[in-house]
Amino acid sequence: MIGRIKPLSLFRFLVVVTAGVLMISCGPKAQQPLSQLDTPEHHTFTGIRLLNQEKFVDAGREFELALRLDPGYAKAHVGIGLVKAYQNDFTGGLDSLKQAEKHTRSDPEKVFVRVGFIRVNTLSHSACLRIGVECKPDDAWLKYSKDAFDQAVLIDPKAAAAHYFMGEAYLTALDLDQAGRMFSRVLDLNGEYVKEADGRWKLVQKIQRAMPGTLTGKKIALVERVTRADVAALFLEELKIDVLYLRRTPKSFDTAFKDPEKAKSTTVGRTSAADIGSHPLRADIEAMIRIGMRGLEVYPDGNFRPDERVDRATYAMMIEDILIKISGDNALATRFIGSPSPFPDLRADLPYFNAVMVVTSRGLMEARDMTSGAFSPLEPVGGADALLVIRKMREELRY
Repeated sequence: MIGRIKPLSLFRFLVVVTAGVLMISCGPKAQQPLSQLDTPEHHTFTGIRLLNQEKFVDAGREFELALRLDPGYAKAHVGIGLVKAYQNDFTGGLDSLKQAEKHTRSDPEKVFVRVGFIRVNTLSHSACLRIGVECKPDDAWLKYSKDAFDQAVLIDPKAAAAHYFMGEAYLTALDLDQAGRMFSRVLDLNGEYVKEADGRWKLVQKIQRAMPGTLTGKKIALVERVTRADVAALFLEELKIDVLYLRRTPKSFDTAFKDPEKAKSTTVGRTSAADIGSHPLRADIEAMIRIGMRGLEVYPDGNFRPDERVDRATYAMMIEDILIKISGDNALATRFIGSPSPFPDLRADLPYFNAVMVVTSRGLMEARDMTSGAFSPLEPVGGADALLVIRKMREELRY
């Protein structure tokens, strides 16, 4: 009996071993490196750099190459998750992060994974920052981000990346105070993301000085380059220009005789544009068209071009137009004609020279580069800068 059992047990043992070998052979095989830089670490580093440049396809390729060399490399799985999130596949992004979590081998990798969770959760809510997009109140994404942050700093209290991206999460939630604290902490740590955190911290400070009073204003404050539609919304919602004009524009009364027949033929000005039918800020744009403002007119082709970027020179002309209409001082339009330019990049014969001089002489706008004194008239206007000008103008008008 014993003699029969031994061969049977041996047979079963061989079957189990063979099955195990087959399973291992069918699993992902690590590709052999082709050069010294053909490593998971290098491909992941390159992938992150490409990701930051918004080259998502190229970044994804690098992360895939890293996983071919090491299928269990956690940071590459995080990279794949971020690529998916940037391409609006948030479920797929979180799935990749869960895979990364299974393969962590060190504390730095654990922190990297948790930072990945912060970033993907933040990206899932970033669409709510778009102008005209209304999202249902939902703080779950922020709670998940905060949980991931707490876990990261428990592992490494000096994890600069965790603080920086938690700052981005708070900024996305429009919680400026908490965002400022996170960016300030990154500066204190003086490690990774110092340059980025410094820029974001200054942005937060600028927005807080501008004090936007509406949700639209807060969203536009985060925009790096405002559009014509953004400016229309800012003038109406933050400056309340329709009410301002009603109260402050000097009234004029024309009592001259009007021929009834000629009065009938008087054409009504534009009240809309051909290309704003489905725009989320259509109501604001149409209101500004009816008001009429230099720099925000409908183009001769009948289009408003709502997504066209506004440069500093054009914004100065808009502000000048507001000041002229409110004060009734038409001489403002030519006040600085013939004056020398104090800016090295602004000729006195340019059509927007007078407008720039009007706004800078009143302290509403200033040189872009304090070192060179350049005004940079063709540079884009940031949302926070646009709001600051509006705030200064309201203070000057005591409105």
